[in-house]
Amino acid sequence: MSLKKNLLKNGLATLIQKGIKIGEQLLLVPFFISSWGAAYYGEWLTLTIIPTIIGFTNLGFGTAAANYFVLRYADNDKQGASNMAKSGFLTICFIVILGILISILLMLILGYYKVFDKTLINKDDAINALTYLMTARIFGFYMQLYEAYYKAARRASLGMNIQSFYSFSTLLGGLLVLLVGGDIVSFSLVTLIITIFFVIIYGVIAYRILPIKKEYKGEVLLSDIKAIVRKGFGFLLSPIWQAVFFQGTTFVVRIVLGPVAVTIFNTVRTLTRAVNQANAMVIASVLPELQFEIGARNNDQARKIFRFGLIMVSIIAFIGIIFLFFGGQWFYEKWTQKAINPPVMMWNIFIIGIFFNALWWLSGDVLIAANKPYEFTIAGLIVAIIAVFTSYILCSYFGLTGAAIGSLIMDVFLFIYVFPRSCKLIDQRFNLLIPDILSDLKKYGKF
Repeated sequence: MSLKKNLLKNGLATLIQKGIKIGEQLLLVPFFISSWGAAYYGEWLTLTIIPTIIGFTNLGFGTAAANYFVLRYADNDKQGASNMAKSGFLTICFIVILGILISILLMLILGYYKVFDKTLINKDDAINALTYLMTARIFGFYMQLYEAYYKAARRASLGMNIQSFYSFSTLLGGLLVLLVGGDIVSFSLVTLIITIFFVIIYGVIAYRILPIKKEYKGEVLLSDIKAIVRKGFGFLLSPIWQAVFFQGTTFVVRIVLGPVAVTIFNTVRTLTRAVNQANAMVIASVLPELQFEIGARNNDQARKIFRFGLIMVSIIAFIGIIFLFFGGQWFYEKWTQKAINPPVMMWNIFIIGIFFNALWWLSGDVLIAANKPYEFTIAGLIVAIIAVFTSYILCSYFGLTGAAIGSLIMDVFLFIYVFPRSCKLIDQRFNLLIPDILSDLKKYGKF
């Protein structure tokens, strides 16, 4: 199948996936509140933080194993890919067991300190519901490794569609539970059952579309496990630096300017970063193909895909900037019902950051796809700390505008650091970037 068709199919699959995720986040909320009440639902949201944090464990190690598999397979190292599949599976099994033990220990600690006795939710219901949710999250650890099979087989869109159907099924299942008056235990149990079913189906289809095990008998290698662990910690830095930046800047605004300023800052940041969600769909569409070409050492094709991604995210960023500059404040007033009024300079600074954010996000994911997490995540952590510290200093002098400058610094610094490294990785010369993009646009119909 041609690259153009793959990108189109990935784009459509990503669009469906994003739509279901948005529906999952928005559609269930009124049903939660009407069925359980606002206070009870608030307690439930607090409890779900625990399985969410546990889920971060696999963000590192599952991603590392999956990337190694795709890159080796694309490089025609089928035996190495098969070895990594087996080593990765064993590593994830170990993480699953460790996750179960940590979950049990966590439940015992929470029970010992009578945390569940202090909530509106019945203690036994809270424990049972959390157990089901944590089990579902842990069992889902296998999906990242299975996803690598779809990418290696150039069937990434199929994997996305199955995941979308899984998300739709959990959405529908949860909705049915709420409509019949089910409690949190029923809701969590349904989620667990659907997750187990889909993980098994997802894995079976993955093995069928890429039956590498039939031709190459994989071996568990200690060197592969060490590689997964070493890279895995690099990937784990990603949610850490993001938490430092987003929560850190929010905390700074709160202690310097007060709670009302937090509301203004976060709502403006949320609205302006909505453009990033459109760019996220573009990046998710091009990344599987880009990763395969990097693994195959086909830098010429990788550069084309990278430039295509740059064109798309730049167009989306410019459209978003123009809309927010001319009509964004009107939309913001309607959205917040004129309850709050952000400074104009703060608004414009956030808008400027949209373009830099689009470029470093795509560039950072190129490094992630090449299984070079430390080159991106360590820089992200350092820049996040600088941004939070700068926001604290500037807030004292310029108020919310100072906090916005701190966020812009992060976007500009990450762009300056990450973008050149991504270009170097695929041998994209800076002085030829614009001419190459113009050439791509002329030949777009043949791309």
